[in-house]
Amino acid sequence: MRFSPFVDRIAGKGAAAWTIHIDALRQREAGRKVFLLTIGEPDQPPPQAIIAATVEALKRHHTGYAPILGYPALRAAIAARFAERTGRACASENVAIVPGTQGGLFFALRCLAGPGDEVIVPEPMYATYEAVGGASGAALVNVPLMPERGFHPDLAALAQAITPRTRVIWINSPHNPTGAVLERAEIEAIAELCRRHDLWLLSDEVYEDLAFARPHVSPWSLPGMAERTVVVSSLSKSHAIPGFRLGWVIGPEPLSRHLFNVLLSALYGGPPFIQDGALVALTHELPEVAAMREDYRRRGMRLSAILAEAPKCRVTPPEGGMFVLLDVRATGLASDEFARLLLKEEGVAVLACDGFGPSGVGQLRVSLTLEDARLEEAGQRIVRFAERLARPTARRA
Repeated sequence: MRFSPFVDRIAGKGAAAWTIHIDALRQREAGRKVFLLTIGEPDQPPPQAIIAATVEALKRHHTGYAPILGYPALRAAIAARFAERTGRACASENVAIVPGTQGGLFFALRCLAGPGDEVIVPEPMYATYEAVGGASGAALVNVPLMPERGFHPDLAALAQAITPRTRVIWINSPHNPTGAVLERAEIEAIAELCRRHDLWLLSDEVYEDLAFARPHVSPWSLPGMAERTVVVSSLSKSHAIPGFRLGWVIGPEPLSRHLFNVLLSALYGGPPFIQDGALVALTHELPEVAAMREDYRRRGMRLSAILAEAPKCRVTPPEGGMFVLLDVRATGLASDEFARLLLKEEGVAVLACDGFGPSGVGQLRVSLTLEDARLEEAGQRIVRFAERLARPTARRA
């Protein structure tokens, strides 16, 4: 039996990036002590106020269908919060509730680009971007982010990548996997390209609350950009509730009307009790959020210092987010082989970045999602493994 061409468009290197993670989960379930540093799943407990509101909603049997675009109160809260942060007007009509940032990117890009169009994405890029682009039918055009620039964009190369077929420039800051936080001048330059060439700017801001090198800047905040900017974000990372799958898309009002049709056919609205819990997060300044940002900042600096001792490896300290990038090319091992042997010999699971794009080849993404003592031990195990590799007599099976 034959399948639709769609199944091929959503496969690729990005889908294969999770092999080590899946293997590590199997080993942990079998009883092995594994340091799981593969995915960005917060280890801290969610704010209790969110849990209490969600449980209360369930007790009130708030389990029916929700409005397709989300409850008006939640959309209004997101709009008000976003307007305050960006200094630009945002109304409920600009907001659609979606199942996490991942779902928001999937649905938004389906509305912005299609077959025959091009979408410019700096790379390395998050592993699922490849499939999201494939699902839309548009062609992803990658522009390398080089380690010599701290993985910040080459604006001239970005401009040169624009063709008559370009419809969207897709950015992510703080960036996954590199941890780079775009400077205001960089956002302004990318925005100017979008205005000059009449392009959409799709901004993945899921790590917005985890920027610590400099403040996060949303392109929505810039003059003349609200009508062409689409922002996707969620509470998954900032509030430690990835399982809630509660995110949003903010864009021009016509986009919300199109998203209504997409969500009507795909989901028929999100869980109402989840939205009740999210409303607390979006209408209160919860101290746990600032504490988590400080956790990741401190952990990122500490792990970077430890990994700097790994021979023939180069660490990139993060400017934001919840990952540290480790370049292992000089060890003589490919990153997937390094990750495989590291799990086998030291019980530490990290993600090889080969599936994140050509500029990710030879890099490892190390998550900061373990409490401090265990994260330090994992870092020391990585250094120990690199030291063994550096010995002249080292041999690997």
